[in-house]
Amino acid sequence: MKKIDYKKELKHLYKPSPSKIEFREVPEMNFLMIDGAGDPNTSLAYNVAIEALYNLSYTLKFMIKKGEVGIDYGVMPLEGLWWVDDMSKFDQNKKEDWKWTAMIMQPEIVIKEMVAIATEEVRKKKDPKALSNIRFEAFKEGKVAQTLHIGPFSEEGPTIKKVHDFISENGYKLNGKHHEIYLSDIRRAAPEKWKTIIRQPYS
Repeated sequence: MKKIDYKKELKHLYKPSPSKIEFREVPEMNFLMIDGAGDPNTSLAYNVAIEALYNLSYTLKFMIKKGEVGIDYGVMPLEGLWWVDDMSKFDQNKKEDWKWTAMIMQPEIVIKEMVAIATEEVRKKKDPKALSNIRFEAFKEGKVAQTLHIGPFSEEGPTIKKVHDFISENGYKLNGKHHEIYLSDIRRAAPEKWKTIIRQPYS
């Protein structure tokens, strides 16, 4: 059976250095996505969205592993796009105003028909509340600046500012939604060791 580590294959996107900020070009990739709004720390909608995304992602993984192709791969990390209608007023301390898209990247082998079959399987077994809100969609982010933040989410502010300043200092402007990729299992790792990719599109 073939085993694929997509984080390793896409290490230029999913394994940035914590000591520097880098420009990257993010190609079109397919994601399972759910949209919502509100503070992720207190929002029930966010919690049920994450539950549904992981249930469907793992069901797809095992479907492909047991299928004719027989590929084993690790489920990709949870990602989040965060924004407010006026991004000049995007405030880390006012998360109740945030809108979000929670999402998990899917390998190229995953196609719409597989997602439909896996969705029915998840519905029969667990039927998470947000399952019907998931969409399978291509997303091309394009030009971004990114770095790795190590520590709790509440201390991301200075790292985000560094990324924004890096974009400005190189003659570009922010363009698009604040993007985070969560590499750590926060249920097990201590907050000071959490690893989060901070990514910002630019033009």
